[in-house]
Amino acid sequence: MKTVNVHEAKTHFSKLLARVHDGEEIVISKAGVPWAKLTPYIENKKRTPGIAEGKVTEAFFDPLPESELEKWER
Repeated sequence: MKTVNVHEAKTHFSKLLARVHDGEEIVISKAGVPWAKLTPYIENKKRTPGIAEGKVTEAFFDPLPESELEKWER
């Protein structure tokens, strides 16, 4: 992973974007401290609602111990 400072990032932004588009990740740092990371954009697949319908029941969750329930009731 390549690290560049803010000045270099501003000066060569188009070139950095081309490298990121090719799959590289680039960290932008200020005074030697990482501030941001440029990564390739990946389109998320469309989610289908209801995919777990009927698969998750109350039995899926363990009941809370009494000591934990007391903390919530204060």
